[in-house]
Amino acid sequence: MSTLRPLFVTQVYQASLAEDRGFAEFNAELEQACRMLADEDKAGRAWCRAHGYGGYTSYASLDDLPTRASVFAALKGKLDKHAAAFAQALELDLGGGRLKLDSLWVNVLKPGAAHSGHIHPHSVLSGTVYVAVPPGASALKLEDPRLPLMMAAPPRRPDCAETASSFVYLQPQAGTVLMWESWLRHEVPANGGKRERISVSFNFGWR
Repeated sequence: MSTLRPLFVTQVYQASLAEDRGFAEFNAELEQACRMLADEDKAGRAWCRAHGYGGYTSYASLDDLPTRASVFAALKGKLDKHAAAFAQALELDLGGGRLKLDSLWVNVLKPGAAHSGHIHPHSVLSGTVYVAVPPGASALKLEDPRLPLMMAAPPRRPDCAETASSFVYLQPQAGTVLMWESWLRHEVPANGGKRERISVSFNFGWR
């Protein structure tokens, strides 16, 4: 008799703000705030041009979104609760510390634009909440963290289970919250939609 034991499992947390009361109004206000930043943040737009980012991100220009607009403060409150739930599911022993939202930034990805593979150093949990996901907009692509170690391994079958895949694509909707441990490599393939894909990303640190 033989058995398989799923060890060292990579967990991805998924929830939806769309289930919250008043979501439509909240999401509309959030989208308006994101677009306002994209119009008014000259430093952010300059950074995007200099670094070839196809659209707008506040990542390198603004670090005070929860104090800049009340809708971001409300979003922080929601994300704090989801991060706490994820940390509990991961069985993290935080000791006398706690998870703190270190950064929160807006992403407005133009049609055809992408965000190449990366991780989020110096953080514990990272994630994204999706605000506008037009038809054809790109999914979130997650990479098996063991991939660099598979030196002579054959490829997986095309019809393999999600748990055996080297890459997993998660297709969000407006209100979807996705969260993962910050060492997990991820990327956003080219936006195949005809309109902008809007999201708000975040990092939690252990303090």
